[in-house]
Amino acid sequence: MSDDSTQAPNENAEKDTSQWVTGDEPMTGPQRSYLHTLAQEAGVEVPEDVTKAQASDLIEELQQKTGRG
Repeated sequence: MSDDSTQAPNENAEKDTSQWVTGDEPMTGPQRSYLHTLAQEAGVEVPEDVTKAQASDLIEELQQKTGRG
């Protein structure tokens, strides 16, 4: 069992990205832009063929890494 107490309240209402109906579609333009901003700050590379679901997960991960969450 995971401890959800570290998540912000609005994150608890979101569906798991693996459950997204459109999660396997290419990431959106806004996702790409924000993801590249976060990746630059974090000093990491982002593949161009990321899906919507993968982009969402990466954004969340990089927000924590950069303190932008």
